Amino acid sequence: MAISDSLQATKNRIAAACVAAGRSADAVELLCVSKTFPAAAVRAAFDAGARAFGENYVQEGLAKVDALIDLRGQIEWHLIGPLQSNKSRPVAEQFDWVHTVDRLKLAQRLSEQRPPELPTLNICLQVNISAEPSKSGLLPGDVAALAREVAVLPRLRLRGLMAIPEPGPGAAAQHQAMRRLFDALRAEGHALDTLSLGMSADLEAAIQAGSTMVRVGSAIFGRRG
Repeated sequence: MAISDSLQATKNRIAAACVAAGRSADAVELLCVSKTFPAAAVRAAFDAGARAFGENYVQEGLAKVDALIDLRGQIEWHLIGPLQSNKSRPVAEQFDWVHTVDRLKLAQRLSEQRPPELPTLNICLQVNISAEPSKSGLLPGDVAALAREVAVLPRLRLRGLMAIPEPGPGAAAQHQAMRRLFDALRAEGHALDTLSLGMSADLEAAIQAGSTMVRVGSAIFGRRG
């Protein structure tokens, strides 16, 4: 299936899930996960109407930013993979969003390294909602404290939370737990608008729980090699 057809099919899934959840069809943003796919695939998705792209690996993402420099003002680049503090500078300089902030030191470096002439860098805190030892992210009980610290850093804008729930029968409960955590931070006064939750396999359940951004790769670009 052509990328344009897969992209439209994914948009149709999102719209149907929004209807089923009693939400507006435009309540959920699609983030196309382009990791491991070439810049040509990103351009094809862009030509079909996609504007936001997620990359897991810093160097690969930077190479695509450079390869698609002619589209720079029209594409939103999101880093959705783990970020080491010593690789933060090029991310602060080239990306529009970072979904994987899970410690103050990283947030401070991104704040210090974000060029002042650029718009504020959009930040999501990554939550290890399933408490898996192998996963990055904050435990739920640690999120509120870091949110308070990140919210006051210059040149950053705290937008919301991101999580990768563990697949299986417990995923729905994890989706709901993320929504409660998101709502609790908003109740505390944080102007959050982004719950980055749901991928190709579970976007309907995530939207039912209140996700505002789903991260879809294989359903759009095909299977990874």
